[in-house]
Amino acid sequence: MKITVIGTGRWGSFIAWYLNHIGKDVTLYGRESSKKFQEFKNTKSNGLIEIPESLKLSSDLDNVIDSEVIVVSVGAQNFRDLMKQLQEYKLKNKIFVLCMKGIEIASTERLSQIAEQYLDYTNRVAVWLGPGHVQEFYKGVPNCMVIDSKDENCKEYLVKEFSSSLIRFYYGNDLLGNEIGAAAKNVIGIAAGVLDGLGLSSLKGALMSRGTREVSRLIEKMGGNPLSAYGLCHLGDYEATVFSEFSHNRRFGEMMAKKETFDKLAEGYFTSKAMMKLKEKYNVELPITEAVYNACYLNKDPKLEIESLFLRSIKHEFA
Repeated sequence: MKITVIGTGRWGSFIAWYLNHIGKDVTLYGRESSKKFQEFKNTKSNGLIEIPESLKLSSDLDNVIDSEVIVVSVGAQNFRDLMKQLQEYKLKNKIFVLCMKGIEIASTERLSQIAEQYLDYTNRVAVWLGPGHVQEFYKGVPNCMVIDSKDENCKEYLVKEFSSSLIRFYYGNDLLGNEIGAAAKNVIGIAAGVLDGLGLSSLKGALMSRGTREVSRLIEKMGGNPLSAYGLCHLGDYEATVFSEFSHNRRFGEMMAKKETFDKLAEGYFTSKAMMKLKEKYNVELPITEAVYNACYLNKDPKLEIESLFLRSIKHEFA
């Protein structure tokens, strides 16, 4: 199987390393101007992952032409521009695997929806989602993840080809719910980080319970299965997002509460803005999302915003 992985960030580089590790013919693509690409080119490492000689590195996007599978791991807000580039190749009979979590702000579309707009009908689109951190996977710590797609044969093929003792893949059965749940968990991660920054970590249990219920309501309003919020793509990813020292979203929230700067990508920042638009579109309550959005975009005090969540009018537990 020939695979091109697009994106030299921590997840793109790990995915390329992992697929090479399980015996696939992998090329990792990055822009020549990218600092991350140059780091790999010069040192074969980005400080987290060391790529072996058997893993090819290229700044030529033409590699997608001969690849059976094209794996994408880029920022969600940049994804449409990439798809416009790939559209020029008039690709057919490829499998696109999207390995990032987000919702486009401008359109509020899921990433699989964006991909389908620029691809020939002969191509198939899947998502690779779920818990885990590069640092732990690279040390050999196993976890479970999900592959989902509208195409059942595509889903089964990828689960069979990509599974190993390091990552056990499950079959997803709700593409909408899994994509929304995966994106939304990053917003909950920011809220969790704010709790850490305020010394209120004991409230994470309540945050997790209410966060899952909030996201399940949104998924249901959008036409998905509300139970998807309780699966690996959302609740099942909380350990990695809400508690882990490696979580960029949790760290972003913690630094925001401490009024310090965090300079790494935290997708939950952008997702909170997209979800606020979904809140209005589907007329659904998203109090945690709204608190995160207010702190991120309206410069409201994160302490007051997060505390207000636990001072709201009394409700039944499962309301």
